[in-house]
Amino acid sequence: MNHKTFIVVILCFFANIILGQTKTDSIAIKKVGEISIKDSLIDGSIIKPNKTIPIEQDSITIKKLQDLPKVIELDQKWLDELYSNTLFDTIYKSVSELTYEPIDYPELTTDTLKARLKRLNAKTPFNVEYNASLESVIKRYLKYRRTSLERLMGLSHFYFPMFEQEFDNYNIPLEMKYLSIVESALKPRARSRVGATGLWQFMFATGKEYKLDVSSYVDERRDPIKSTTAAAQYLSRLYKIFGDWDLALAAYNSGPGNVNKAIRRSGGYTNYWNIRRNLPRETAGYVPAFLATMYIFEFAKEHGFKPERPDFQYIQTDTVHVKQMITLDQVAETTGVKIEALQFLNPSYKLDIIPKIEGKTYVLRLPREAIGVFTANEPQIYGYAKAEFDKREKPLPQLFNADTKVRYRVKNGDYLGKIARKYGVRVSQIKSWNGLRSNNLRIGQRLTIYPRNPSAVTKPSTTKKTVSTAGKKTYKVRSGDSLWSIAQKFSGVSVQNIKDWNDISSNKLKIGMTLVVSE
Repeated sequence: MNHKTFIVVILCFFANIILGQTKTDSIAIKKVGEISIKDSLIDGSIIKPNKTIPIEQDSITIKKLQDLPKVIELDQKWLDELYSNTLFDTIYKSVSELTYEPIDYPELTTDTLKARLKRLNAKTPFNVEYNASLESVIKRYLKYRRTSLERLMGLSHFYFPMFEQEFDNYNIPLEMKYLSIVESALKPRARSRVGATGLWQFMFATGKEYKLDVSSYVDERRDPIKSTTAAAQYLSRLYKIFGDWDLALAAYNSGPGNVNKAIRRSGGYTNYWNIRRNLPRETAGYVPAFLATMYIFEFAKEHGFKPERPDFQYIQTDTVHVKQMITLDQVAETTGVKIEALQFLNPSYKLDIIPKIEGKTYVLRLPREAIGVFTANEPQIYGYAKAEFDKREKPLPQLFNADTKVRYRVKNGDYLGKIARKYGVRVSQIKSWNGLRSNNLRIGQRLTIYPRNPSAVTKPSTTKKTVSTAGKKTYKVRSGDSLWSIAQKFSGVSVQNIKDWNDISSNKLKIGMTLVVSE
């Protein structure tokens, strides 16, 4: 091989390499599909956001097919935040099945609605603009959900002040408080079919990310203040990414990934109403439900709503740090506050037990008038709680006698506190005996109960049993008395002693009744 022939061979070799490399840089795809930044690969490497990908479709090459720069930026911001969980599937089925056909509701004309929405839009950062879909949702709620909305307005007097305080701390629009109604209907114990829990419907992992403790005793996703702080932090980060509160709302529900896909599919629009048709069905109804709720609450007086007031205002309650394990039942017995009120004020305690764990601080929320009673009598109250816990260490046969076991059928109007009082036991005991994880009961449900006082299971007699007071120390019940406070007045006397000596099974007392307080 002479010198010239060798040069020609070398040139041909390099030409083949160049042509081959050019060929491998193109992708022959017969049908154009969606390309995801996360999972589109070329030779095993991730496609860079700004990489040009020539795609061949039916032998026609589409060159310089690129992603939208603005959405690439949003994706990158989201990845920078290191989110691995989203809050989803948290609103009621009705939101995902909203329909937008016209609703006959002559009490609200279209012109009046437009004027009110314009006023609302002027004072909130949300895009509250009139459209036929929003009008349909507002009128549907006004026509078919009046009773439930009045109840929610009543509850809002308790919850909204704490929401507004937390949102103000994080520069969140105060109107965001209405999101809790769409999310959970103001039920701290609300739990979706996929496990999202609490007023703001946090999933387990997301709750942990925001330092919401979840254990066998406690679920802080149900704590109104702690969960609201977490929701404010989450919404704040979403807003930093999207720069729009409507999109932050949509991302809160379906995840930022779905919002970014909807932006892409709409051609780059970033107004919620322009991308709504490309969002998951549930999220498409989510923001209209939020805006409709906001409108109705803001114009409740104009629509003649009469809210049902809650038993407590937030400002009428206060908290104390718990120094020793105690149950809500024991708090009820010693302070006179009804168990149902304590459960309402302390929804994060799953078993109605406030634990004492090294390194953790748990609080008990009480009506203000009960705070003084509790703090002034802490040693006695904790002593009583300890004595009660010590009793539970006795062998089971002594605590639960199978001969006295009752199978109770839940009736309309029943709730755990009412049933517990009937049989002289605690709510936590009924839940433990029946493996109940919540306070919810259904009519016809069967409950196993071991009455503390076996006489509670006998059929009521036509003549009331008379308790002899001859030669025994007695006490006449006065206003403000409870079994526990009376027991404290006599050395060595317990609440159960008074119940046994007077043949009573509940904690209810009548002013003026005479009780035996000695054997």
